[in-house]
Amino acid sequence: MSKQWWKEAVIYQIYPRSFKDSNGDGVGDINGIISKLDYLKELGIDVIWLSPVYQSPNDDNGYDISDYRGIMDEFGTMADWERLLAEMHKRGLKLIMDLVVNHSSDEHAWFVESRKSKDNPYRDYYIWRDGKEGGEPNNWESCFSGSAWKYDESTDQYFLHLFSQKQPDLNWENPKLREEVYDMMKFWLDKGIDGFRMDVINFISKVDGLPDAELPDGRKFAPGGDYYMNGPKIHDYLQEMNEKALSGYDVMTVGEMPGVNVEEAKLYTAEDRSEVNMVFQFEHVDLDSGPGGKWDLRPMKMSALRDSFTKWQKGLEHEGWNSLYLNNHDQPRMVSRFRNDKEYRVESAKMLATFLHTLKGTPYIYQGEELGMTNVRFDSIEDYQDIETLNMYREKVIENGEDQDLVMNSIYVKGRDNARTPMQWDDSEHGGFTTGDPWLKVNPNYTEINAEKAMEDPDSVFHYYRRLISLRKEYPIMVYGSYELLMPDHDRIYAYTRKYEGQTMIVMLNFSSENPVFKLPSEYESAGDLLIGNYGVEAGTDLREVELRPYEARVYLMK
Repeated sequence: MSKQWWKEAVIYQIYPRSFKDSNGDGVGDINGIISKLDYLKELGIDVIWLSPVYQSPNDDNGYDISDYRGIMDEFGTMADWERLLAEMHKRGLKLIMDLVVNHSSDEHAWFVESRKSKDNPYRDYYIWRDGKEGGEPNNWESCFSGSAWKYDESTDQYFLHLFSQKQPDLNWENPKLREEVYDMMKFWLDKGIDGFRMDVINFISKVDGLPDAELPDGRKFAPGGDYYMNGPKIHDYLQEMNEKALSGYDVMTVGEMPGVNVEEAKLYTAEDRSEVNMVFQFEHVDLDSGPGGKWDLRPMKMSALRDSFTKWQKGLEHEGWNSLYLNNHDQPRMVSRFRNDKEYRVESAKMLATFLHTLKGTPYIYQGEELGMTNVRFDSIEDYQDIETLNMYREKVIENGEDQDLVMNSIYVKGRDNARTPMQWDDSEHGGFTTGDPWLKVNPNYTEINAEKAMEDPDSVFHYYRRLISLRKEYPIMVYGSYELLMPDHDRIYAYTRKYEGQTMIVMLNFSSENPVFKLPSEYESAGDLLIGNYGVEAGTDLREVELRPYEARVYLMK
């Protein structure tokens, strides 16, 4: 397996709307990001993944793009963006941009033209179909609830939108459309960016004929993922994209790919196939979803989490590469979701960070994760902004009369606004995010959880992240070492080894509030050097039996 800069990097995701507002309009912006680059440099990260800053009507907070080569007015100007890139590169930081090309905004010039007439030159840039039996062309359900089709009176046809009605899907069957996408990618690559995170990129190839999906009981629309995830031409498209847009640049690519399995991920990420460097897979973040999907809550079992990560660690051990994440702009805060965000918030945040940064793969930090930021519980649905959340609430509560308290609880646990509350910089009003009224309310716990306080406390979550990132740069074993699971049947302890060039590292993680005992396999020496831990540990501790404290993490380099 080759060594690559993007394997050794630690990536930090910025959701610009919520990161830092520089002009008091309540919306984060590019100049706000520039003002915090020294903070990110001190944290020690290498790469910033910037969620979309392109021109957009903001139906889905920037993931509905109306001009792929323009900067959203709320965020600043192209000159501001160019200064951001220059200031990042000056500090040795790389920038990857979001590539959103499964769909555009319905306000994009292509779609404005496309809907004018059936013979418009841009008609085939999108997926248009006649209705069937007085209804939609098929029974596919949008990822944001309801039908995946929108009727357009002017031409008496429907267009496909796997997400919002204002996000029509692009037609990748059309070679002209593909060439437009590749030209746009080169526009940004020529400006000097360092790669792309590709939004739902495995949705771009749909099954021929767009057939109906099997309809679940009592539902009008069906999840049609089997017909557009990992479709028949996806590998052809990605290889063509690599050849025509990416091959001339030393950049990294990560494909967001819901529904991908290990065998498919090997194909996407194999170095000799020239598709993407790594994928975001969703298996581990679907473990607390019941048969009804994301909002159907069920308990997250540590054993299931361990089995999932072990499967991916072993599956991509010799080919491909893992992305390591527990939260992002679409997922709730990891300390609230995966462990204890109350009396053991700090210990839990450090333990989960240890977990992510000691596995094989590239770790991703989502803004505020390094502070141990938590989920939020707004009193009213009126305080929420996310289109997915609002559509679900309308469908379940208003249209179908479901229990409001149960639906609100599912929002508290899984809603995307959990990750989008503004970054908590200090204990001043609105957490130092803005001097105006924030576009989304700040989590009320900002007075206790904020960057200023964390940077002043040597024992904070922030400084623990700094040490983890520093260790990863110092010890290649943390990047390239093989992975073996220890104590595979324990229901509270997740432990494993990493081995590389004659070195062995042991990681012990207690996923509970109890005091379980870690037992060292007999083939290992009973002594090691503690590289990092989230509690104080006496030197020379015998490792044959270790009673772990609540949510304790320890990492040893064995002697």
